[in-house]
Amino acid sequence: MCSAFAPFDSDTIQTLLAVLDHGSFSAAARALGKVPSAVSMQIAQLEAELQMPLFARDGREPRPLPAALALEPQARLLAAQLQQLNAHALALQQGLESRLTLAIAPELLSAPWAAPLAALAQEYPQLAIEVLTAPQADALTMLHSGRAQLALVFERPSLDGREGFQEVATETLLAVIAPSHPLMQSLHQGPLPDEPARPQLREHHLTNTRQIIVASRDWTLDHERLVYARDVWRTDNHVAALQMVSAGIGWGWLPQPLVAPLLQSGALVAMEFANLSNGAQLYVDVVWSKEHPMGLAAKRFVALVQAAASPTP
Repeated sequence: MCSAFAPFDSDTIQTLLAVLDHGSFSAAARALGKVPSAVSMQIAQLEAELQMPLFARDGREPRPLPAALALEPQARLLAAQLQQLNAHALALQQGLESRLTLAIAPELLSAPWAAPLAALAQEYPQLAIEVLTAPQADALTMLHSGRAQLALVFERPSLDGREGFQEVATETLLAVIAPSHPLMQSLHQGPLPDEPARPQLREHHLTNTRQIIVASRDWTLDHERLVYARDVWRTDNHVAALQMVSAGIGWGWLPQPLVAPLLQSGALVAMEFANLSNGAQLYVDVVWSKEHPMGLAAKRFVALVQAAASPTP
């Protein structure tokens, strides 16, 4: 039985490309740390196995023939893939995760996390990355169970000794409502309809008007801050919350970047109060579990998102 036809291995590919890149056996040998005779012999052996010449030797330096030029693109692709494979194996040896999962509270999808993730992907192109959205309580549950390595969430009311965190941003939540909501309609029923309405809302309007919140499926009132109303409708998705608020079902705290276009178009209005300002600025943390050692990618992402949050000098 004839042996399989396999003239190429990683060393042969490296030698072929070195001769193509440097233009001579001697220059290729210097680049590879070999003697010129070894390079010349390896190319001759490759030509013998292929049963066709790759270089013309009728001049001072070897000249690549069409066969060598035809093999070059695939050889370069294989060399690059091998280099990536070796780099990935080394990174795994040094503590790189086989997969990095980031759980994000849905209200923070507009926070500055995508650019650091893109930089991480450039540094570790073979790393599998997973981005999941979940209400904050669910995101932290995923973190502590090991399902996610990092969570991007709002600051917690109290510190959890199981968690490490880095503050990376702030997010402003606005209390918004549809202009068609009965509460807003009642503001315009004054003796002078053409006169601009002045803020008449007070805190009791928040408690007596249905509130739409984004919360975990296992939500209890104790889990949430910024819940003011007695009547609460809940969803685990910020887009669904936005739809319900826009439909006039209730008011809600929603991220300023998310509602800005709707405020500009008049589809939503920011609630104006006579006795307090509208806007809750909350800090945003990237959190990891102290009970699960951080891998190389998780540590690097924390550093990148922290650098993105730091003002440039």
